[in-house]
Amino acid sequence: MESPARRRVLQLSASGLVVVAAGTMLTACGKEPDSKEVLAVEDMMREHGLLRRALLVYAEAASRLRAGQGNVPADQLAKTADIFRKFGEEYHERQLEEAHVFPAVAKAGGAVGALPAVLKAQHDRGREITDYITAVTRTGQIPTADGLPLAGTLESFVRMYQHHAAIEDTLVFPAWKNTLSSKEYDHLSDEFEDLETKSVGKDGFENYLKQMATIEQAFGIADLSKLTPPAPPQPAAT
Repeated sequence: MESPARRRVLQLSASGLVVVAAGTMLTACGKEPDSKEVLAVEDMMREHGLLRRALLVYAEAASRLRAGQGNVPADQLAKTADIFRKFGEEYHERQLEEAHVFPAVAKAGGAVGALPAVLKAQHDRGREITDYITAVTRTGQIPTADGLPLAGTLESFVRMYQHHAAIEDTLVFPAWKNTLSSKEYDHLSDEFEDLETKSVGKDGFENYLKQMATIEQAFGIADLSKLTPPAPPQPAAT
């Protein structure tokens, strides 16, 4: 599992031997190895990947609640909401997007410049929904009367955040990057890494990934192969 300084990814040489010292990468053969840096935009998109895994849990819980099934592990749903709060809302949204990305994009103007206001409003609504999920699951059991309202809330949140993250990945983050010089972008990439360490710990991202994997196991959606749909039916004859 990568360390929080995961922006330094090593490419192994033909001999497979890599020595790392003080952030400098040297190969045994003495040749300069290829290196790939995961800078701010790619890192934020990777963080969206973690949050999307939480959305998969929400969608699964909503489907079961909608079908009247009683096999929704409320404690694991509560843990998912806790991850979304601590990593998604308190770190990713507040400290990166709202503090750095949205102001720069809004200031730049244009069509994309109008999006941060909408995205911020959706962040605020998402926090209300996280409060609600936490309240409904606080006893470790989901009251019957809350089943369908919770299902509807989860479904609406998943729908919103899937679009929200896609718009950020494809429009807002690139627009933000375009407001920066190469030097500024590299500096902020380093600053974001420092913020992550201070906010969620040295191995915070990796630890949250492990927690999500455990939650997925509890919901029975950890085996990706089992999620492959059956072949589609043959079209009706015309």
